[in-house]
Amino acid sequence: MAKEKGRLIANNKKVHHDYFLEEIYEAGISLVGTEVKSLRMGKCSIKEAYVRLENGEVMIYQMHISPYEMGNIMNKDPLRPRKLLLHKYEIRKLIGKTMEAGYTIVPVEVYFSGSRVKLKIALAKGKKLYDKRHDIAKKDMKREAERDFKVKMR
Repeated sequence: MAKEKGRLIANNKKVHHDYFLEEIYEAGISLVGTEVKSLRMGKCSIKEAYVRLENGEVMIYQMHISPYEMGNIMNKDPLRPRKLLLHKYEIRKLIGKTMEAGYTIVPVEVYFSGSRVKLKIALAKGKKLYDKRHDIAKKDMKREAERDFKVKMR
């Protein structure tokens, strides 16, 4: 079976709007076989998902992986908490940073790295309303400049 190179399964677009992403980590996910088959069909959502640190482990909650259609009793609960696989020093670093005020861990995207399912998580700091407005204004100015440039090129 040929290995796939970084095929995107799901991403969380709202993260870039709501948070400043400071550090990005790649974590493996502890899954069962039918969940992987469902992910190969692209049946995943991380819009409502969040990450927590519990007892020295990193867990993701509310990550929805639809049950595999051709599965049997081996199908698990679609919203069950799943363990994220990180190195011990990365977990310690995340614990230290999340103790500081304003920091949280958010899921950014789920993808295949070879035959393995990976989750990109980020250490993030929440944006204030004026930061969000500033980003929207900057994006609008950039779009307007590109539109003007395109018109001048013709």
